[in-house]
Amino acid sequence: MTLMYDQLLNIIQDADRISRNETILEQHSKGMTYHTPQVPELVVYPKSKEEASQILTYANEREIPVTPFGVGSSLEGHIIPALGGITVNLSLMNKVLEIRPEDFLVKVQPGVTRSQLNKELKKYGLFFPVDPGADATIGGMVSTNASGTNSVKYGTMKDQVLGLEAVLADGRVVRTGGMAVKSSAGYNLTSLFVGSEGTLGIFTEITLRLQGIPEVTLAGRALFSSIDETGSAAAAMLKSGLDLGKIELVDQATIQAVNAYKNTDYQEVPTLFIEISGSEHTVKKDMELAQEIAIEEGCQLFEFESDSLARAKLWEARHHVAFAIQAANPGKGLLSTDVCVPISELPNAIKETRKLIELHGVKAAIFGHVGDGNYHAVLSIDAENPEHVKKIEEINQQIVAYALEKGGTCTGEHGIGKGKKQFLRLEHGGTVDLMKEIKMTLDPKGILNPGKIF
Repeated sequence: MTLMYDQLLNIIQDADRISRNETILEQHSKGMTYHTPQVPELVVYPKSKEEASQILTYANEREIPVTPFGVGSSLEGHIIPALGGITVNLSLMNKVLEIRPEDFLVKVQPGVTRSQLNKELKKYGLFFPVDPGADATIGGMVSTNASGTNSVKYGTMKDQVLGLEAVLADGRVVRTGGMAVKSSAGYNLTSLFVGSEGTLGIFTEITLRLQGIPEVTLAGRALFSSIDETGSAAAAMLKSGLDLGKIELVDQATIQAVNAYKNTDYQEVPTLFIEISGSEHTVKKDMELAQEIAIEEGCQLFEFESDSLARAKLWEARHHVAFAIQAANPGKGLLSTDVCVPISELPNAIKETRKLIELHGVKAAIFGHVGDGNYHAVLSIDAENPEHVKKIEEINQQIVAYALEKGGTCTGEHGIGKGKKQFLRLEHGGTVDLMKEIKMTLDPKGILNPGKIF
């Protein structure tokens, strides 16, 4: 390790940006969920693409594993250095390089966080719409093709990335895409890198499309007596042509967990959280229509939130569901599923998942991005108890099997990482071999984030 430290110090020229401190190594050994930690040998903090290139050239020549790291909000173990080696922490590459408001685009380094970016954009009347819940880095969000509550209106990360600069395993720096909103020139390499989870290259620059900040934003909560009614109302709203910004389905047990954690008093029944944005006239008209549809489908109560602080509190409650489950089960880890099914299958999928969880006698929160058929079951897991781990993983397997049977996917937004490797071939069959061939072409020595995806 001493030799590796000295050689990397020769590249970085700054001892403060290379660490073998035990606390730092431990911080880089795990994500937010239960997956078994593994410490790297060293953590390096590059500040430029040139340094990133030299680090990868060095590692590739010596076949040393390299794992990229953002802020550690991974849910499927992407950032765990499965074979040790070097963790490349990109948090110091956190500059907003260029804002072009007239073109609705921005260039950023990978360590820029979502909240940092939106703070910079606000003065131009612009914002970046993808909100995965955590204040993740843009690089991490690109690497997992993150999405979240805004995806029904704005799409996922793959819809926002116009171009990339990446360092390949051998140290080569490549650029994909550009600043035009569309192109038909050659293979779409940008989309190949989006969602590649650090296995094909390390991002050093990202070009994103932006949106204008809406004139008015209005949120609402629609309360129902059953999941069936909640799902039917959501489907009716989507069919109606409403310009929904967010539409989230949350079940009764999830509301109970949130109330206990946030000290809120939301009615503990199946609920649709809705948000609509745009011009004042359009938003008012659309929210009234959403209310009419909800009432026709059996809504017990429909409440509006126009105040920005009240809206923030409402969505904070929704985003803190995982923390609510964790707080209710101190000392335990989390497993968060993120299967995605055809939209029409979502209510039944959520019902079947709740039945399955109750059958096994475990606690979990269930909530869904109704607009795209993506839903989560957040389960508490005792990582120190092999029998409990086995039980929770079996529940996860059954949830995935149901989604695949209905034409869905094992992951709508979290990625494969370590946690879902066993499902990839079930979903894609022989196409996985083609993915492996692409990986071997770009990273023949297998140094980039080994142990992930395949």
